Amino acid sequence: MAQARPGDAPFIHDLIGIGFGPSNVAMAIALSEHNARVGRPEAITARFFEQQPRFGWHRGMLLDDATMQVSFLKDLVTLRNPASEFSFLCYLKSRGRLVDFINHKNLFPLRVEFHDYFEWAAAQVDDMVSYGHEVVGVAPVVRDGVVEHLDVTVRTGEGLALHRARNLVIGTGLRPLMPEGVDRGARIWHNSELLSRLERLTGAPPSRFIVVGAGQSAAENVAHLHRRFPGAEICAVFSRYGYSPADDSGFANRIFDPGAVDEFFTAPESVKRRLMDYHGNTNYSVVDIDLIDDLYRQMYQEKVLGTERLRFLNVSRLTGVVETPDRVRATVKSLVTGEQTPLDADVVVFATGYSPADPLALLGEVADRCLRDAEGRVRVDRDYRVATDPALRCGIYLQGGTEHTHGITSSLLSNTAVRVGEILDSLLDRGLKSASDEARTVADGTGSTAR
Repeated sequence: MAQARPGDAPFIHDLIGIGFGPSNVAMAIALSEHNARVGRPEAITARFFEQQPRFGWHRGMLLDDATMQVSFLKDLVTLRNPASEFSFLCYLKSRGRLVDFINHKNLFPLRVEFHDYFEWAAAQVDDMVSYGHEVVGVAPVVRDGVVEHLDVTVRTGEGLALHRARNLVIGTGLRPLMPEGVDRGARIWHNSELLSRLERLTGAPPSRFIVVGAGQSAAENVAHLHRRFPGAEICAVFSRYGYSPADDSGFANRIFDPGAVDEFFTAPESVKRRLMDYHGNTNYSVVDIDLIDDLYRQMYQEKVLGTERLRFLNVSRLTGVVETPDRVRATVKSLVTGEQTPLDADVVVFATGYSPADPLALLGEVADRCLRDAEGRVRVDRDYRVATDPALRCGIYLQGGTEHTHGITSSLLSNTAVRVGEILDSLLDRGLKSASDEARTVADGTGSTAR
């Protein structure tokens, strides 16, 4: 791919994608299928930039027995294009496991298997992505008072490069969330890095882990550590009496339907808040009932046998954590009595969730042209395009960070295939080239050839 140098006129991409997680992989697939369908003259030119050296999705949480919480049919393509060659079923066929999977009679693949599917899909559109490229800034290109293009500055191992776009799609994902005042360290981890941290753990075998949190990841961490370290005590700390089961019933799951996005988007703010309150237990701080039952069964068995290694410190919270070279001194407070108990551990794992990255953080002065609502949140149109002042002609699309406008599926896999199809339709409906672009294309003889 050609890169602009000082004094050059950069090639103008129809779309630049920031980040290449599952959402933007799905976007690249939708573009690839569109381009194959319409042919070269009408093809959309796109380039995605990913700062990781290769594709990776929650690698630190690819526990060997952890399963997906969504059906395999909610893959990168099927709800948009059931005939796609990029489906999970096509992946299984390519791996020689299609019949075996059917015989398994399970809608929920292993998480490690779904990650392999993502890698397989990403590899088929790797001509659109530059790995090891970090987007560090975006600047407006103004002509006659109108922002016609956006200049994207990318850092590589060789320095900075400039790329120009008519549209952006931002898919920078989520950021690990730690409690206020707690920093990660050699013995204080976020669950997103569990496996990689365990591989680097040295010294004597651990005798105690503390896991903080009440959601699916916390419960999976507890189960994994208990199994992997048979000589260690695993202490789970959470403010509830126990883990709450996820509501995955058929009616409740309708909150993840594509049609629910339309309903949520048009609903009054009071109804939006009520829907999130009603159906938060489909996704947030909840655990699969089978895992809850397994953990309770294990806890009870250890009590019977007098070999208790699995401890649940419920109706409690961690009020202090101090790391030393060889241990962590934690303080656990009972929410009932207020009593504070010191508890030493080799490692404390915080399974305390994620927060969305600021979708406009990279936009610089372009962000000043993006509109916000009365609560200071980014205004986003139904097609996932950020609402901007009229002088900004470029489209800025968000994959994530739209829960306040589009509902609970904002950063989830459930609606990814449909969402990228809607973004693609929006790009086509708006038209991809300005009149000045067309004039320059005729003048300099350049076409829309992808680079």
